[in-house]
Order: sequence, then structure tokens, then C-alpha cells
Amino acid sequence: MSVLDEAREMAGELTRWRRDLHAHPEVGLQLPRTQEAVLAALEGLPVEITTGTAATSVTAVVRGGGDGPPVLLRADMDAIPVQERTGLPYASSVPGVMHACGHDLHTAMLLGAAHLLAARRDQLPGDVVLMFQPGEEGWEGARTMIGEGVLDAAGPRVAAAYGMHVFSTLPQQFHTRRGAMLASSSALEVTVHGEGGHASTPHLARNPVVAVAEMVLALQTLRTDVFDPVVLTTTVLNGGTRRNIIPASASFEATVRTFSDATAVRVGDQARRLLDGIAAAHGVEVDARFVRERPATVNDADDVAFVDETVREALGEEWLRPLQNPFTGAEDFSRVLAEVPGAFVALGALPGGADPEKAPFNHSGHAVFDEAVLPLGAALHAELALRRAAAPGPARNPEDQR
Repeated sequence: MSVLDEAREMAGELTRWRRDLHAHPEVGLQLPRTQEAVLAALEGLPVEITTGTAATSVTAVVRGGGDGPPVLLRADMDAIPVQERTGLPYASSVPGVMHACGHDLHTAMLLGAAHLLAARRDQLPGDVVLMFQPGEEGWEGARTMIGEGVLDAAGPRVAAAYGMHVFSTLPQQFHTRRGAMLASSSALEVTVHGEGGHASTPHLARNPVVAVAEMVLALQTLRTDVFDPVVLTTTVLNGGTRRNIIPASASFEATVRTFSDATAVRVGDQARRLLDGIAAAHGVEVDARFVRERPATVNDADDVAFVDETVREALGEEWLRPLQNPFTGAEDFSRVLAEVPGAFVALGALPGGADPEKAPFNHSGHAVFDEAVLPLGAALHAELALRRAAAPGPARNPEDQR
């Protein structure tokens, strides 16, 4: 029986795991119930399990029969603070928390891969590290697990790493590309200090609200290369208490997405110069912090070719759709790919018959993911591990991968 056929026979179990996780979401680095569910699903398998200290992570090593290089497969497990509004019978039982990004599917798929690989240990030419990660949604869970040794859990450092992410608006196929797959993320945090006063006499005060308003609009005019795009979106704006009081300070925050480190540095420098100039014109002072958060998720070119080949051979040509453009979202799997080569893969989970233009996107309280993709994700995880360990591929020149 093929890996895909066996994964499809597991569909009921995969769905049960996913729905249990979906109904009991947890946020951040501490996911005790989620960890307990993952450990229960792994119980009895011939795998070596360790749990995290700084976070409720789970690392499971499947020992292969040969001396091939170890491979890592990753699933993130955390939910986000969003109120679920899907009306599903297995909807979140936790007010204000939902698996709106599909991490419940990721976890179920990797659990399925664990079972598929454990049954094929004699076919594994090398070890497989299964990385069940908390805290992807802004909590630096990947960095925490790397610090605790997940990349070396098998003994030698893993030779390649693969991650997968479902998207509620993409067709049910696998999508990936060489080079930048997702953007880097940075935070722009700005506070403007003026001089408060009465709103009827603004000439006797220095209004930080007006300066902030000009700054927010002016940031949209930063000079950027059309072929090296930047997304700068202001999402937080604070200032004032009543309409007849000019406040002493006001603030705003923006997120910045780029596809290279050099562009992020340049945008940060440009933003600070622009803000300083506007502040001087208004006679106010500005404190601006440009905080680098996650690097871009950059796929290794050889590993993307390997993923494409694996999908074609193991699942079928119809399940593959190369991705033309990267996503402007950010992922902390980027920290894994900064250490070892590998690839991040998108798996479309648009419900059958739904309009991709109208379907709610990830992070929406209305987002729905088709569970029919669970066997596909589990099978690809397993096939990547089985095939990559057997075919380590040519030596890589890092300059050729971007």
C-alpha cells in the first residue's frame, strides 16, 4: 500500500485529532493541553520523545535503519486570540481564542506522518526529527526550540528541514517556489511628544496628533524599488482623551514586510529620517524604534525542486501548482531555514465549491479549512522524509539559493 493510500485510510483519525485540537485552542509558548494531546497521539509509537523546558514543545525522533542524513519535519501548534464565528460543531470552546490559522491541521498532519514513518522505519535511510512547535504567532517558538537543540535532536545536525502551511483561500494543491517564500517582518513603533493645551487655542500648544497624522500618511510615500517590494501598514493609533484637549503625546505602530534584510535596513533608515523631518516641521519630538522581528523565509532551490518532484511522483502532477509570487506574511520557520537548507510549502485548503475571492482568509474568525487535505499533508510529510534521506543531493552554494 502506498503512503498516500495509507494516509487516506487514516483520514478519520486525522480528522479526530484535528477537531479535538480545534475545539481546545491555546495561545503562545505554553500549550499544556495541546502538548498532552500530541503526546497521547504518539503514545506507543517507536519514537524517542523529548519535551521543551522554556515552552511546551514536543520533539520526536524516528530512527531509520541506515546512516543517511537526518531530516526535520515541522508543525506549529498554537492558536490566536480571535473569536470563532464559523458555527462549526467542533468550534472553539475557549472564548476569544481560535485556530484561525490552521495550526490544528498542521499538527494533525505531522502526527499522521509520525505514524506513517514509524511503520516504515526499515525503509528510512536516516533519522527523522518531528518538530511540534508552540508559539509561532509572534512568540518566537522556533527560536526557542532551536536554542533547546531541536536541529541536533537526532545526534548529527539535520541536513534538511520542511514545513507546511494551510491557506483557506488557495485551491487544494501544494504551492511553493525557490527563494523568498514569505516576507520578513519588522515593527515600527513611534511616539511623538508635543505640548498639550486647549483645543480652542492650538497656536499655544504643539499638537502631536496632527504630526502623527502627517507621519502615517507620509510613510506611504517612502522610496522603494518596484522590483523589491515593501509593505508598510499602520495598524495602531493612539492619542488624546477628549476632543477639547490637545494631548502631550500621541503614538502609532506599523508593521513592515520585506523580502531581503538589506531592504528592511534601508526602510528603517528612511522611515527614521522622514519622521525626524516631520517632527522638526511641527516643533515636536519623535521617538522611533524600528525593531527587526523575523527574517524572510527563503527556500533552498534544490529542495524546492525536490519537493516538486516528490509531489509529482508520490501524489500526482495534479496536486502541484508552482507559486509565482511570495506571500507577504511572515513565519518563524524562517529561523530554521536560516540554519539548514529546506523548503516551506503552502497547502491550499479552500473548501470545495467556495469562491477563493470571497472565502475568509487565515486569521479571520470565519476562516474554514477543508479537512480533505489532511491525508495529503500527512503523506507529503512522510514522503519527503523517506525520499530526502535517501537522496541528499549535490553540495549547495548558498549564493545560488536566493
